[in-house]
Amino acid sequence: MKGFKLFISVFCFLFVWTPLLGQDLEPRAITNLPVGTNFLLGSYAYTSGNILLDPSLPIDGLDARLNSFVFAYIRSIKFFGQSAKIDAVLPYVFGDWNGEVVGLPDRFSQDGFGDLRIRLSFNFLNSPAMSVKEFANYKPNAVSGFSVQVIIPTGKYNPNELVNLGSNRFAFKPQWGFAKSLDQWNIETYASIWLFTNNNNYVNGNKLGQKPLYTFKFHLIRDLPNNMWISANIGYGIGGRVIVNDIDRDSKISAMRFGLHYAIPFNQHAFKIGYVSGIRFERGSDFDALTLTYQYRWNKSAKQLKN
Repeated sequence: MKGFKLFISVFCFLFVWTPLLGQDLEPRAITNLPVGTNFLLGSYAYTSGNILLDPSLPIDGLDARLNSFVFAYIRSIKFFGQSAKIDAVLPYVFGDWNGEVVGLPDRFSQDGFGDLRIRLSFNFLNSPAMSVKEFANYKPNAVSGFSVQVIIPTGKYNPNELVNLGSNRFAFKPQWGFAKSLDQWNIETYASIWLFTNNNNYVNGNKLGQKPLYTFKFHLIRDLPNNMWISANIGYGIGGRVIVNDIDRDSKISAMRFGLHYAIPFNQHAFKIGYVSGIRFERGSDFDALTLTYQYRWNKSAKQLKN
């Protein structure tokens, strides 16, 4: 029973962890900004979905209804003469799970903070660091950049629970991005790799490891009147096989995500509505998510320029 429970917990881990890491369909992540621009963001997401576990096991799977709140701060900086950004993201999640899984009740709930994310992004092609005044005449054509995100294990974690909101391990995501402007259209592509440290305090004192997870994303963005925009997004993730006590599990992730985003900016404020859905080819999560985001932007240099 212990081994069976451990086997099931691996898939529960993938169910919770993969939606957060697999494909963050984030259009305009590579956008250049004037130095000193700040953003405060608050986002709400409602996610519903399920995962089908190993069909050879007598399990119907898990079905979840999750409510997530994300709080973020972003600041644009100068990095070796180029445009760059730093950001910090902290999620709070509560939700219910239903399913017929050995080692889990038929219905259970979780709530608490997830892991803190910190990222440094910098562009190295056609993105010089600029003031607000200089940025007013900036017309991007092709932009390329690189980012490194670190996930710090600050989230709620209990080694006696099969499903956790925190991961109890570090994760690192280096990512390369390229964007091209074509009149009122913008094309963005991203390639990244997730690297994971071990969780040495996994269920029942076991050690959890995970092989790299590779992700690829593509965004097609259309500029609209009054600085509004809409985007169609697609992402694919593959890899991420789980290793328990140095033994590989049949848990290779292969999943695709599709998304739509619509942004409505006005003055220093902006609202964004997003929808993400996906399919899995091997392991990974099937879910649908609706997101609502509010953003507030300010730059002291812009205020001084107006005065």
